[in-house]
Amino acid sequence: MTRRPRPLAYPSQDRVRSMSTVKEPIKRKEYEKALRKLQVELCALQDWVKQQGLRVVVIFEGRDAAGKGGTIKAITERVSPRVFRVVALPAPSDREKSQLYLQRYVQHFPAAGEIVIFDRSWYNRAGVEYVMGFCTEAQHRRFLEVCPEFELFIVDDGILLIKYWLEVGDEEQKRRFEARIEDPLRQWKLSPMDLCSRSKWFDYSRARDIMFKATDTKFAPWYIVRSDDKRRARLNCIRHLLDLIEYEKVPRERVNLPERSMKGAFDDLATLNGMRFVAEKA
Repeated sequence: MTRRPRPLAYPSQDRVRSMSTVKEPIKRKEYEKALRKLQVELCALQDWVKQQGLRVVVIFEGRDAAGKGGTIKAITERVSPRVFRVVALPAPSDREKSQLYLQRYVQHFPAAGEIVIFDRSWYNRAGVEYVMGFCTEAQHRRFLEVCPEFELFIVDDGILLIKYWLEVGDEEQKRRFEARIEDPLRQWKLSPMDLCSRSKWFDYSRARDIMFKATDTKFAPWYIVRSDDKRRARLNCIRHLLDLIEYEKVPRERVNLPERSMKGAFDDLATLNGMRFVAEKA
């Protein structure tokens, strides 16, 4: 009932330039209207995944401030966390460092009827670990050799593997970092690693290109989402995700709300007298 993702087609340089043309930012009302329609479809997808016992893994990668978190939130905010599970692993512990590199990711893979979304994944080794020197050249090279074999095993086992790379431009990343510095509600998003990633822009670009060359396969291709316009990126990504997974709307029985039974009725508000209520200041 599923189809494998289509391979990534690398555009020519002229095509890349035309794709980079700045569009008018999508208005909030237009965005919210379109998002609601897509989220209704995500709920339908959720029912289908549960009924058919599908197993789906969706990976989100990209530079810092590319918009991964916001895109994942747009996908998951109206669906069940028991079907759409988000995995965002912290830095590995000493014990995990001694395990097989891919081991700590496999334990989070989906069972039947689940979609697991990785907010960063095993591709840390191809990106931040490689650029920041947290792994050796040999470990990086070995990962790029093993990764396609690992993903082929995943796909051959019946899991649908979907990989997204969110591509943010230089000026937009700079603007987002500056906004985080100034906004107390966003400052928690900043880390020393983020600032280093800004100074190592071209190192990350080279690492990205090496990763694509080694791991963009017919059975597990990369899909690039331009994310300078966050709202447009979220809508485009959700539409693409829905197009990749063949699903049907599962019919639901009409729900009738039963009348409240008065059997054993009592004054159930009076029994709360004397309890501690939160002050209603708002």
